[in-house]
Amino acid sequence: MKYLYLLYADESKMPAPNSPQMQQQEAAFGRYYEELSGKGMFKGGDPVQPSKAATTVRVRNGATKTASGPATSGSEQIIGFYVIEAKNQDEAIAYAARGTTSWPSLRLKASRQPALQK
Repeated sequence: MKYLYLLYADESKMPAPNSPQMQQQEAAFGRYYEELSGKGMFKGGDPVQPSKAATTVRVRNGATKTASGPATSGSEQIIGFYVIEAKNQDEAIAYAARGTTSWPSLRLKASRQPALQK
């Protein structure tokens, strides 16, 4: 089964680019990626641009409206995502817990489609 990990953090508390703290965080992400990849679990994912660079798109009655900035208020915004394949939700939670040392919170959602058969 495929699972989506949405990674959240307070962007105002993120380490500065190229700082030792950011390098440590990126190294932790790298180790986590290598572990998931080595087990064939990693299916996709990336960090994303800051929420101030986001665009929200809404279509109502055939009219498209856009708004710049985060879609929701609050301090925690999406900072990245992973798509993984796990045997079940328990395994997906176990691997999510391994990665949460690198980010403050994670929302896990199961795909509505069954995992691809090999």
